[in-house]
Amino acid sequence: MTTAESRRFGRVRRRAPSATIIVATALIAIGSSLAAVASTGAATRARTATGKNKVSAIFAGSLVDIMEKSLGQEFTAATGYPFEGFAGGSNEDAAAIKGKVRQGDVFVSAAASADHELEGTANGNWVSWYSTFTSSSLALGYDRNTRFGKELAGGKPWYKVITEPGIIVGRTEPKADPKGKLTVEAVDATAKKLHDPALAKALGTFPVFEETSMLARLQAGQIDAGFFYVVEAKTAHVPTVPLTPSYKYATYTVTLLNNAANRSGGEALVSFLLSPKRKTVEKKYGLVPVKPTFSGKASAVPKSLRRILGAG
Repeated sequence: MTTAESRRFGRVRRRAPSATIIVATALIAIGSSLAAVASTGAATRARTATGKNKVSAIFAGSLVDIMEKSLGQEFTAATGYPFEGFAGGSNEDAAAIKGKVRQGDVFVSAAASADHELEGTANGNWVSWYSTFTSSSLALGYDRNTRFGKELAGGKPWYKVITEPGIIVGRTEPKADPKGKLTVEAVDATAKKLHDPALAKALGTFPVFEETSMLARLQAGQIDAGFFYVVEAKTAHVPTVPLTPSYKYATYTVTLLNNAANRSGGEALVSFLLSPKRKTVEKKYGLVPVKPTFSGKASAVPKSLRRILGAG
């Protein structure tokens, strides 16, 4: 019923309900109650059947495709834990956790700096330890259908193409996303190395977007190119060129949040992500597995994870 209809019917004089209507209403109410009971019973049986509650992961936006379409599903198939994920810029994710805007069991960041923002009493003591587990290089992704894209595909240096008049290159906010910070470092380092003042000035003209919207903007033709990690570009079938002669990359970390509602499920997800079996999948999506490097308080690590993390 539309708003207009609701208002129109609201002005109609109400009649006393007939006995038939009263009986029908009672039956409907009883039926609804029985349906609710049945639904609750079914949900309880489902939980009993699996014995597992969902695991919530808050992760870097650059991993959204691989986490939701691959690793998350594989984790559920392997362990029985339903998977739920929330993606965003790593530093934004940390701020959301700290501000209690977002709750989760596991935090996967694109830089250790985001973990540091959650360490200690002053920061809510959300993180006591973390481990690196994989990495992905920063590259320039482009729309192959544009003039600029064709130049990049033809081998013209990226640092020449992005300084051309009319090109729109997307990047992320350095304070909110580690990728934005790496982008600034890569462009500045290249400009200095090549003594290119035009490149040094170009970065200030590029629009800034949220990490989770960059690929969509490129695919929609709103930007000609953008700075992406290879993992996110590859999963979206976006062509890239390396940022030669500068090389920057994300080193992803994983931790079990101290306030995890599902600690056993969170431990299972951390163990899954650190498993050597994940290397094949990671390489497929443009990730480069790295030897786990542990940081933090070993005493705070669950016993089930200490050996795989090298935490004693």
